[in-house]
Amino acid sequence: MPVDCRRAALSDSVADTLDYKKVSKRVLAFVSASEFHLVETLAQRLALVILEEFGIEWVRVTLNKPGAIRNSRDVGVVIVRSRADLGPGAAAAALPRS
Repeated sequence: MPVDCRRAALSDSVADTLDYKKVSKRVLAFVSASEFHLVETLAQRLALVILEEFGIEWVRVTLNKPGAIRNSRDVGVVIVRSRADLGPGAAAAALPRS
């Protein structure tokens, strides 16, 4: 996640930058509540949530699924999404399925 940290570097205050602890807690909550079948869907929806809720310009999401394929350590995806991907209804589409 790109962050202009010049202001925070001067003030030494978390209020002047992206609060990574808040982002981390939100990611964990979202992933825990999700029941998607594909890591691709989880990655897409998670990216939209991060973009929407934390107002950053772009995000790279890397997700791995250890043990998904026999004789493989893990499989996964890496996606990059930007604010341009936040079209109409993007926030609602990001909600985890129940």
